[in-house]
Amino acid sequence: MRLILIRHGQTPSNLKHLLDTAAPGPGLTPLGQEQAAALPEVLAGEGIDALYVSTLVRTQLTAAPLATATGLEPRVREGLREVVAGELEMRGDEEAAALYLSTALAWAAGDTGRRMPGGEDGVAALGRFDAVVAEAAESGAGTVAMVSHGAMIRTWVAARADNVDAGYAAAHPLANTGVVVLDGSPGRGWRVLLWEGRPLGPEGDSAEDAGPAGEPLPGY
Repeated sequence: MRLILIRHGQTPSNLKHLLDTAAPGPGLTPLGQEQAAALPEVLAGEGIDALYVSTLVRTQLTAAPLATATGLEPRVREGLREVVAGELEMRGDEEAAALYLSTALAWAAGDTGRRMPGGEDGVAALGRFDAVVAEAAESGAGTVAMVSHGAMIRTWVAARADNVDAGYAAAHPLANTGVVVLDGSPGRGWRVLLWEGRPLGPEGDSAEDAGPAGEPLPGY
């Protein structure tokens, strides 16, 4: 299966660098709307068979132009939502952001028992995303697009892909409407083909940037 993971478009909370992970969450800024509108052209050659979104409004708004272009009905799944910030919710300071991301990436490195302060642990977070990916794989779709969230995508990919680790994910923030393309299956594993347009080899080595437009803001 070809799996296309898309971060949502820019939100007002992104501009303020807030850990805004609760449902339903904010909508998109005008730039975020433009980013969403650009996705059908960016992904025009993909032949998408199924489209999934999280329960947060920003992913559904981001997917709307793609749904219109492909004629697909987005499938809303709780498992695709952002890593829950817990006690860090709506904080915008550097200490909170560092703790949030380091906890999520620790899960990708194997420390899945570590818990976000007041939130979920890695077993729960990765497990819920795994369940949606497994559902998509079992559907028989050849190419699946999922609109999710920056930290969740980076963490899951680093945990599950053979050629991306936590260090790579930490060093490569995902821009709004940034795209990660993988090939594989839950049974045989996953390999990242493209990270925001950069081809990745067996060890995660990449070419120069060539990804879709979108300012690389931290978060959520």
